[in-house]
Amino acid sequence: MTAAVDTMVAAVPPDLTFTAMRPAPVFVVGMWRSGTSLLYALLNQHPQIGLMYESDFPLLAPVFLMPRKTSSWAHKIDSWNGALLRHRIDVSAIRQDITALPEAFRAVAQQYAQKKGASVWGCKSPNYYDRMDQLAEWFPQARFIVIWRDPADVCRSILAAAGKSSWFARPGMDLRALLGCGRMKQQVDELLRRGVAVHQLQFNDLVGDPAATLAAICGFLGVPYDPRMNSLAGADRSAIYNGAHHSMVKSTAIVANRDRADVLPPQFKAKIQRYIVFWRQKYAGTWPLDATVESSTPAAPFPERALDRMRHALLRAQDSLVPYAYSLVPVFLWRKYRQAKYRYKKITPPAADGNLVETEDR
Repeated sequence: MTAAVDTMVAAVPPDLTFTAMRPAPVFVVGMWRSGTSLLYALLNQHPQIGLMYESDFPLLAPVFLMPRKTSSWAHKIDSWNGALLRHRIDVSAIRQDITALPEAFRAVAQQYAQKKGASVWGCKSPNYYDRMDQLAEWFPQARFIVIWRDPADVCRSILAAAGKSSWFARPGMDLRALLGCGRMKQQVDELLRRGVAVHQLQFNDLVGDPAATLAAICGFLGVPYDPRMNSLAGADRSAIYNGAHHSMVKSTAIVANRDRADVLPPQFKAKIQRYIVFWRQKYAGTWPLDATVESSTPAAPFPERALDRMRHALLRAQDSLVPYAYSLVPVFLWRKYRQAKYRYKKITPPAADGNLVETEDR
């Protein structure tokens, strides 16, 4: 991937200044399989909005622990998930003295937005659900768009996607998502406590009435509403991975019920119900919305929640260790590992146009 980054056609003159850019980014966040990709594609239909798709810079903070010049961290970042290649970023147009993560993200995200003449820049990624407070510290004027979906539907969609994506097939993804919803709620409340600009919406509203939902987001962002946002027709989805679990967002229709089959195991379905009851008691019935529970369902008891928190903490610690290990591995060894993994799993390697077959398969 190094050669591909080096030989990208310069889309932005090296001396370009981003005077028209908004001062801070916009982050679109939601739990996995909650409609973030759909929302991203619709938002980017607006000529003034240019958001990156899962650049996941914040996940790679360990890469920036030791100062690296731009050409070094750019190759490291791109080998992680092809973020620069997928967005056709011209690395030669970025100052070589950028060594900190926030500045690196700003340079890349603004270049991507500038290519379409957009003033609103930023990134969409579910992987920011438990680090929005850190993003707000890096970018004090940042704005957040948070999309919610029924936790049961999120888990159903994850289990359905597991048959198409090895990343979603990892053990514990259902628990990661369920407790992740609660963690994301805590993060949103913390942002609101700090006075950070947050706009929240429901997945069902997005697919049920996209015009009203997107008009409200435009008001939040301070841009005029554009009716092109109501449709996926003509949307630029070149930065979205080619995995089969993204087939719906790459279609032309906005589909409400993408995963109709109830694939949830009965025991885990009951656990979700207990957590919903617990959360509604905790938040005085205000969250989560768009979730149904049986009237006789008890709230998740403390022993269950304590054990689940321990398991979730171990899973997230495991996830967090991967970027640290990656930051120490030379890029050429990482590529050899990926190539071997592609051969073992019979996965087509990244295409020349920058579309990775698997989103999160690292």
